[in-house]
Parts: sequence; structure tokens; C-alpha cells
Amino acid sequence: MIPVKYNVRNLRVRWVTTLMTVVGTGLVVWATVLTFGLTDGLDHALRISGDRLDLIVLRKGTTEETSSNIDQKVAKEIANLDGIATDSSGQPLCSSEFVTILTKPRRNNGGTTNLIVRGLQDVGRGLRPGFKIVRGRDVRIGVNEAITSDRMAERFENLAIGEKLEINKIHFEIVGYFEAAGSSAESEVWTDLRDLTGARRTPEALSAVNLRCRDEAAKTALLKRIRDDEQFKLDAMDEPAYFERQMSASIAIKFVGFAIAIFLTMGAMFAAANTMYAAIASRGREIGALRAIGFSRRSILTSFLFESVLLCLLGGLLGCLATLPFNGLSTGTANWATFSEITFAFRFGPSVLFRGVLMALTMGLVGGLFPALRAVRMPIISALRET
Repeated sequence: MIPVKYNVRNLRVRWVTTLMTVVGTGLVVWATVLTFGLTDGLDHALRISGDRLDLIVLRKGTTEETSSNIDQKVAKEIANLDGIATDSSGQPLCSSEFVTILTKPRRNNGGTTNLIVRGLQDVGRGLRPGFKIVRGRDVRIGVNEAITSDRMAERFENLAIGEKLEINKIHFEIVGYFEAAGSSAESEVWTDLRDLTGARRTPEALSAVNLRCRDEAAKTALLKRIRDDEQFKLDAMDEPAYFERQMSASIAIKFVGFAIAIFLTMGAMFAAANTMYAAIASRGREIGALRAIGFSRRSILTSFLFESVLLCLLGGLLGCLATLPFNGLSTGTANWATFSEITFAFRFGPSVLFRGVLMALTMGLVGGLFPALRAVRMPIISALRET
């Protein structure tokens, strides 16, 4: 086998070409991994929102909270059904909630978009993953106060602590920021159920009932009880299934991301191939000498492939490292299921970075294969005569 130091020396001697190839590959991997991190962050926000024991109850025939309407008397009956889990004080983990959509301006003249405002009962906070107030305080009932996430406060006007959000000419003061493990709940503004329905002048309105089942058997029984009862005229679904329907935006971003990745990868492969063709053209005598002193064609093929892969892997690692400062950076996109904006954070976990490195490896192998085959097919005499 040809020693590795031979390849390292050649890369060092042709440092300008080496640097250009590494940087070019790195930029391709950087752009592609950014897209992977974007889709992974959106998937995480929707996936973590659903608990396998939680049910969302909506009016029959609707699929979203924003288009559902439930009678308050029926909601109270649901809260008394057997099989609902209870908290430490014995209160059923069942929250009647009202959801409305407002069109509000983004900060920095970013235009307007739809904003979800949710009125819920206190128990509803415990139905969201990892809910906690991280700054300020929770709302007081009856005085028109609201809380949201710091991501929403950064993106929308009038959502910072101390600012006031107008709902039907009634001003709700933002008194705190909350976190919910990065779930879709962090894309909403929360206030008390009665305060919100009062502001919307629909005091009897409810959009959904969210509840937690005691166990899997209770979940099966509750699903059947709610769906089959003609008096209720309601439908129930588990939260993972509900949020699975909202991943249409993620699918669109994935499609665009993979299309971009394919085109960029093909371009990078051509760049790697050009680099290796140029290297072979300038090293014809070296190749002839290697053949003359006894190195096999397989050894030369392996050596040139290794050189190509090494170049692209260095670029891939550089591109992956360049994405790390974006990890956790907040962004948002349209949620076409609810016609509102969902905020989430870039996520560059091991699987995303592995895909970036794998893409760089593919570039090196495919981009270096044909130049390497050309090198091993060169007749020894012809190679020694090249200048």
C-alpha cells in the first residue's frame, strides 16, 4: 500500500487547491446541515407536544382546535368521566380551553402573521411537557394578564414583559415568560379562560377539552366513550396523532431541503472530481514511477480515493462545526394546519451532524472515483513521458 504521508504531502504541496476544495465542500455541507437542523427542530417541537396518554376532544367533524366549538355543559360532563388521571390534590387533569387567532405585527417591520391566543384553566399547564415560568410570573385571574415564551416576545410586537396585547380593544398585559420543553405550546400566548372569552364577547365558548388518561386501558375506554356517545357529538384523538397532522410544514421544508442538498452535493462532487483530475494531470510521472517500482493498480486507486475522501471529509467537518453557533437559535414558520406561526429552535444533534459527514464522504467517494480510475488505467510508459 502507498503510505498515507504521500497523500498528506501532496495535499500540502498543492495547498491552494486543497484549501479551495475544503472550503467549497464545507460551504455545501454547512448549507445542507442548516436545512437538516431546521427540519429536525420543527419535528421536535411537534413531536414532543404530544403525550401518549393525553387526549384532545373536539367537536365531531373538525380536526383543529381553531374550528371547534364545545358546549360548556358537555365539557363538565367529560371532566367527570371515569379514567381521567388526577393531580396530587385529587383534581382531574382535564382542562377546558378556548383558542382564538389574531393577526399581529412582527417586530422590526417584519409584516403581520397569525398569532394563537389560548385561554385555559390552571390545570391545563400540567398537561404541557415541562411547563415552568422562567421569567416574571404567572397570570392572575380576572385582571386581563397573559404569558408567552421569550421566542414569541422576540418575534412579535407587544409580547415582551410589561407590554400589552390588544384583544377586541381590551389590553392584556404580558407578565411572564414560560417554557414547555420546546413544544408547540411555546408558539402561543396564554391567558385565563374566562378573561379571554370575556374579551372576545363569547363567554360560553370553548374550543377543546384536553385531558390525561389514567393508563392505556383507561385511554381506550375514554376514546370509545366519547366517540360513541351521541349526546356528546364529539371526537377524541390522542395528542401524538393530532400533532402528526400538523407536520405538513415540516414535510414541505424537508422536501425543499433535500432538493437543495441533492443539487449542492452534485455540484460539490463535480468540484472534487475536477480537483482530482487536475491533480492526476500534474502527477502523471509520479503515477508512472509508482507503477514502475511495483505498486499495484489497486494501491494507486485506493490512494487517490483516500485523498479525495480526506479532502471532502475535512470540508464536511468544517461545515458541521460552522453550524454549531446556530444550535438553539429561534426561528419560525407557517403552520398550515392552524394558519398560524409556529416557533422552534435549530437542532444539530448527532444524527443531523452524521448526515452532514455522510454527505461529505459520498462527495469524496463519487467525486474521486472516476479520476482515480483514470490514474490506474494510464500506461506506465505514457505516464512517465507526461510533463
